[in-house]
Amino acid sequence: MRAALYGILFSIIASMLKNSTRMSFRDFMDALEMGARNIIGVAIACAAAGIIIGVVTLTGLGLKMASGLLGLSGSIKILTLFFTMVASLVLGMGAPTTANYIITSTITAPAVMQLGVPALAAHMFAFYFGIAADITPPVALAVYAGSAIAKSDPLKTGIQATKLAIAAFLIPYIFAYNPALLLINTTPLQVVQIVITSLIGMVGIGAAMEGYLLTHTGKIERVILLVGGLLLIDPGLITDIAGIGSIVAVFLYQMKKVRSSRQMTVISE
Repeated sequence: MRAALYGILFSIIASMLKNSTRMSFRDFMDALEMGARNIIGVAIACAAAGIIIGVVTLTGLGLKMASGLLGLSGSIKILTLFFTMVASLVLGMGAPTTANYIITSTITAPAVMQLGVPALAAHMFAFYFGIAADITPPVALAVYAGSAIAKSDPLKTGIQATKLAIAAFLIPYIFAYNPALLLINTTPLQVVQIVITSLIGMVGIGAAMEGYLLTHTGKIERVILLVGGLLLIDPGLITDIAGIGSIVAVFLYQMKKVRSSRQMTVISE
């Protein structure tokens, strides 16, 4: 809240530096009115999310969440992580950062810890997705705030925000499968390796979701990019080679397509 206040004050000060952006008293009052109108949607979303948080906390449902997630997934690691992700997204809706961590670390993180994942990695996994709820429909408070400023449709904006950030949803799984990314029981060489493979995996998944790498991708290319990115979640040597190989193969194929397109353009001219 303090950061937002300072941001507003510095924005007003910065606007005074040029005649073209300088705010008059009427502009200032209009901005206050617009802010009050735009905050209504965010306030409603906060109130609705608060009901969910209150029900989970006061009924004791959260205490049974860990055992329920493990029972639902059959203690299969990838399924447990997926269900924990969904639960953290729901529990993180509308919660401030501190409250978000308290809720997710006490309710969903224990399920990940019971899989043998280090405590720090388990807490970061749950907390990360709790924060990601701000850009994930249907609540997506950050999206509501952004769409109010842009005067766009909140649901469409939320879907677009999720698509743009989908590659970032890969990172917590890397926390769980390879805590080296959090500098847990690792060496500098392992850190370099995991950072490189993580970045390549994020590029692959991002390109698959957006349908664009060097140029527009076809359906088969998107599938290969998505599979390659998902393979890089597992830190094993075979999966890393297969994942990087898949993404590099599509990259080289797209380079060839771009060159062919440029040559055709030159010939036609």
